Amino acid sequence: MTLSTASASRPVVGLRGQLLFIVGALAALTLMLTLLRGALLVWNWELAAEVTRGDLLEAFFNGLRFDLRVVVIVGAPLMLTVLSARLMAMRTLQCLWLTLATLLLCLLGTIELSFYREFHQRLNTLVFQYLQEDPATVLSMLWYGFPVVRLLLGMALVSWLMYRSYRLLDRHTRLPDSAANRQHSRLGALTARVSVLLLLLISSTVLARGTLRQGPPLRWGDAFTTESTFTNQLGLTPALTLYSAAKAQFSDHRNNAWLGLMDDSKATEVTRHLLLTANDQLIDAEQAPVRRKSESPAETVLPVRNVVVVLMESFAGYYTGALGSPLGITPEFDRLSKEGLLFTRYFSNGTHTHQGMFATMACFPNLPGFEYLMQEPEGGHAFSGLPQLLSKRGFDDLYVYNGDFAWDNQKGFFGKQGMRHFIGRNEYVNPVFSDPTWGVSDQDMFDRAVTELNALDHTRPFYALLQTLSNHTPYALPDPLPVDAVSGQGVNDEHLTAMRYSDWALGRFFDQVRNEPWYKDTLFVVIGDHGFGTPRQLTDLDLLRFNVPMLLIAPGITERFGQRNDIVGTQVDVVPTIMGRLGGEVQQQCWGRDLLALPTEDKGFGVIKPSGGGQTVGLLQGDQLVVQPRGEQPRAYRYQLGPEAAVTPLPQVPTELDEQLKAYVQTATTALLENRVGVELATGKGD
Repeated sequence: MTLSTASASRPVVGLRGQLLFIVGALAALTLMLTLLRGALLVWNWELAAEVTRGDLLEAFFNGLRFDLRVVVIVGAPLMLTVLSARLMAMRTLQCLWLTLATLLLCLLGTIELSFYREFHQRLNTLVFQYLQEDPATVLSMLWYGFPVVRLLLGMALVSWLMYRSYRLLDRHTRLPDSAANRQHSRLGALTARVSVLLLLLISSTVLARGTLRQGPPLRWGDAFTTESTFTNQLGLTPALTLYSAAKAQFSDHRNNAWLGLMDDSKATEVTRHLLLTANDQLIDAEQAPVRRKSESPAETVLPVRNVVVVLMESFAGYYTGALGSPLGITPEFDRLSKEGLLFTRYFSNGTHTHQGMFATMACFPNLPGFEYLMQEPEGGHAFSGLPQLLSKRGFDDLYVYNGDFAWDNQKGFFGKQGMRHFIGRNEYVNPVFSDPTWGVSDQDMFDRAVTELNALDHTRPFYALLQTLSNHTPYALPDPLPVDAVSGQGVNDEHLTAMRYSDWALGRFFDQVRNEPWYKDTLFVVIGDHGFGTPRQLTDLDLLRFNVPMLLIAPGITERFGQRNDIVGTQVDVVPTIMGRLGGEVQQQCWGRDLLALPTEDKGFGVIKPSGGGQTVGLLQGDQLVVQPRGEQPRAYRYQLGPEAAVTPLPQVPTELDEQLKAYVQTATTALLENRVGVELATGKGD
């Protein structure tokens, strides 16, 4: 073969052909991202049932602006090829790059279909948190809990079709320059290529900014342009939200947006005003923000000596019959609520179990930057929780759980707090049902709890934590089920079936222990660790994910306090409320209050934060809610719970509530970082 023949057989790509290939390929990628957004909408259609067509169009337009930023990043290497004829001819390499980017973006879009259905959030730091957990458990949860095969096949099909489209574009855009252009001087050709590159760069810069306005480029807050939280979230792009989450996850989490918002002394003063009541006497004021001696009024003390806390997995208030749900999901809890005191405006401090655990038992709030507190170095501090307060009174302890205590570092955390007696999945023999992912069923857990509670030395008082798990994906449910499966609730049918089963197991437990001699001396606290997604996604916080029931059952409780209480409370109020019923003076530093010893005009308050690593927090007080996203202006609402749950925006944010929210979070964060959160003065790091 002669040199001239070889040169003639080499594929020639001109500047015009390369420009067509770049534009066509990036247009195809943009279309794919739009289709993935459409798939997310269809997959979570129940959340859009009341959304207007105009809002959906606005969400897709906002999404296009964010998608174009991703497309520009993917297209950057292609744009640089216009500087060289040799680079323009390397189409196979360009197609491989595009296919690799397509696979990654398609994977993120596929993961997000179920991720959003589960958490009502776009991809965030939860992804990295799960990657740090036990791989076998995480993979088992995904395999048994989600349609992995179908999703992967769909992703593979889309990626293959995109690859074929890139190759098709390649074949149809291998256009050599015209004869006139080929006769240009080398300088002229270089000038043409640089001009085209500059044009591409200018266009890309405009598209990547996402806006023609002066000032900052497109930000995530620019997607929040409608009254629907779901459509606002729909306008975001998973690659960008995950990138932002990665920056937050792998940077120093102590760079907290809630520090330094006001003078520390003022923040402490405001926080003390929120937490301290007439029953509290502040001590160690120079060393600790809210350490105090407390003693509830004698008339509020109950004739009890033992405490049993039942932490119910995903026990959503929205689906609880005693709180107004008409679906019949919780008949046993509804029956039990007639025997005790039910709190109707109660909320979890976070939206994951580990947050519910440390808020409920360690009496410390879920803070931005520390939502994985049980796995953080600061989790080694000695908090003012139930283990510390009751061990000083000589109480025995018990922790019974369906699963493995290594998950979320439960045994390490609660062992450090003072608990000694743990019963986990490896201690069960011949369970009724054992799930390959999490552990045994709720009825097995409660049966073992009955055995362990009866075996305690009842000459000593005791406290116990019983934690359920069956109401978590993938659901650990026996076959056949002892309850009817739920139908007619769309994607939540299986979740609600699991909730109904957990409710059945709870009722069965109370039937088993009701006649035990220690029952009449025991205060039972039944509380949800968090809720789960409903068709009503209220505000950026998704308020109904936090709404859980709390029920107190004890001798004489309804005679003294009635059957319902509408005060606002969160899980950090559990410990001081328990200690108030036991009576006597207690030295503590809880970040909640005794809800049954407050002035009648006190409406209660609570600070809540969703999972995901963001800095957004909320303050509930009475029927008002203030939401403060990071870097955005706060928003205020009047909220309503129950079957007709809704929020109404307030014209302005109450200044006092905004100040209280900032002061509380700043003070708690500072105290945590400086190890000033315990019952007594810390003697060293991790004390």
